[in-house]
Amino acid sequence: MIDAFLEMMSAERGASENTLASYRLDLEDAEAFVRKASARKLSDAISTDISAWLQSLDAAGFAASSQARKLSALRQYFQFLYAENIRGDDPTGVISSPKKARSLPKVLSEEEVGQLLERAEAEARDGEASARVRMVAIRTRALLELLYATGLRVSELVSLPVSVAWRDDPFFMVKGKGSKERMVPVTDTARRALGEHLAARNTDPRADDCAWLFPAENYSTHIARQVFARDLKALGARCGISAAKLSPHVLRHAFASHLLQNGADLRVVQQLLGHADISTTQIYTHVLEERLHRLVTEHHPLAGA
Repeated sequence: MIDAFLEMMSAERGASENTLASYRLDLEDAEAFVRKASARKLSDAISTDISAWLQSLDAAGFAASSQARKLSALRQYFQFLYAENIRGDDPTGVISSPKKARSLPKVLSEEEVGQLLERAEAEARDGEASARVRMVAIRTRALLELLYATGLRVSELVSLPVSVAWRDDPFFMVKGKGSKERMVPVTDTARRALGEHLAARNTDPRADDCAWLFPAENYSTHIARQVFARDLKALGARCGISAAKLSPHVLRHAFASHLLQNGADLRVVQQLLGHADISTTQIYTHVLEERLHRLVTEHHPLAGA
């Protein structure tokens, strides 16, 4: 039934490969626990089985956020069984989600992002570097410029089709979670970096048959998320930015936070990030609070009284 559930998630809800792999891991882990603890199959589990599994996760040191994510996978699985008339109940219905702390996202300052962009451009234009090193530098700069200009998820970024760079438009369409499309504006600087990357990419004969904007070394698929993350951290280290502070997701947060700091509307940022629910975007409300406080402090007639 796990396979049937995952097939449904892929076909009907457009779940990504990463999401499906995560669900499979969580469900198979729960399956193994329930079979060992009660000799029942996961599809026959009762509420006490699920509670015991969550307690084992807590004892193993899993964070509340990880426990909640795993429980969410089980909830969807049992809702699927109920919808298919395989079960007449949902054993997760009486189980409360582990409470998770609302942590603020890590964010780079505008100055730090500026350092990254300047260093990336300098390395991409280094005529003394070897052809391979310069190719990677040009690619890293294009990825960085595009990520900070659009706030794309890293999975969306690395898997962009080459067709998005064929037209010199100030925006392009990207397919996000659940196969939902959204329009993404692109800055002039990002478009120029993209054009330079495309010119370098196309010097390899294999590029003619490659559908990806950012191909892997063998040109048979796109660059892996981990490869870009590694190159980004290495670039950050050369700028004096700690590797622990930097990742593609942190730059996505920086994109959103810097927009809000400079006056963007929260709903607009929600659309640009591709969040289905405004509550997901509300992790950035601390930025709005800081901005409102600054506005009152600087402009209210009695602020200095």
